[in-house]
Amino acid sequence: MARYAALLRGVNVGTTRLAMADLRRLVADLGHEDVKTYLQSGNVVFTSPPTKAATLAEGIERRLADELGLRVPVLVRDGGELAAIVDASPYTARQDDPTRVLVAFLSAAPSAARRKELTVPAGEHLEYAITGREIHLHFPDGGYGRTKFTNAYLEKKLGVVATTRNWKSVLALRDLTGG
Repeated sequence: MARYAALLRGVNVGTTRLAMADLRRLVADLGHEDVKTYLQSGNVVFTSPPTKAATLAEGIERRLADELGLRVPVLVRDGGELAAIVDASPYTARQDDPTRVLVAFLSAAPSAARRKELTVPAGEHLEYAITGREIHLHFPDGGYGRTKFTNAYLEKKLGVVATTRNWKSVLALRDLTGG
């Protein structure tokens, strides 16, 4: 058995509302075990036989659509991947404010051509490092709340689905998956 974290994009931050009790039930109904949610923002951790992340994500997406009428992108990482993401952060050693360090999870690694197109919007001060299917973000002068370097911006520039979590959430998900 393996531990996974499913990250739902855009849940409970705009018009897409989802009760975490419904999310836990839905994931458990798919046959996954030891289902737990973290915060109210669409993070669910569960145990399942080793399966491709895309297969797990598609199952949750389909069930959300069929049962609740929600069209929500879902990205899945296992505990080992989350541990590697934490270990790979180039910013945590020089930033102790977890609201200024984030990770944008991507549905796929962007192509080299798309990576070259990604730039920081004019007038913004942030650093980023793309590592496979993640982008490590550092906002030295403030948090994520006022940036234009959003999920929508990343999706447009990179051609992949993106969902972002702050460092505290990334650490919690790593710990909940045993990574």
